[in-house]
Amino acid sequence: MEEKKQRQNLDACRWQTLSLVEQLGNIGSEIGRAINAQKQGKEEKKGHALDMAFELFDLTISDSRWMARLKELTRSREVVADYFFGDNVYNSAPENLEKYFYWFAFAARKNR
Repeated sequence: MEEKKQRQNLDACRWQTLSLVEQLGNIGSEIGRAINAQKQGKEEKKGHALDMAFELFDLTISDSRWMARLKELTRSREVVADYFFGDNVYNSAPENLEKYFYWFAFAARKNR
C-alpha cells in the first residue's frame, strides 16, 4: 500500500510539470478510451478509463498554476461526470466530448 501511495505522489509531481494543454490532452485520451469501451460494451475497461480521467482531472484542478482556469476545469469535470454518471442535463454527446479534448491533444503534440 505504501508503494502505491509513493507511486501516486511521483505521478502527481510529474503531472505538475506538464502544460495545461498536455494535461487536458491526457484527460481527453482517457475519456476517449471510456467512450470506445462504452460503445463496445466493455464496462470494466470503461470504469478503469474513467477512474484515471477523474484522477487526472483532480490533479489538474489542484494544480495552482491553473487557478484562473478553475471554473472551466471544474465545469469540464462536471460535464463528463454528468454524461457518464448523471442525467446528462448538459445534453452531451460522446462526439462533443471527444471534440473538446481533441484540440488540447492536438495543441500539445504541435508544441513538442
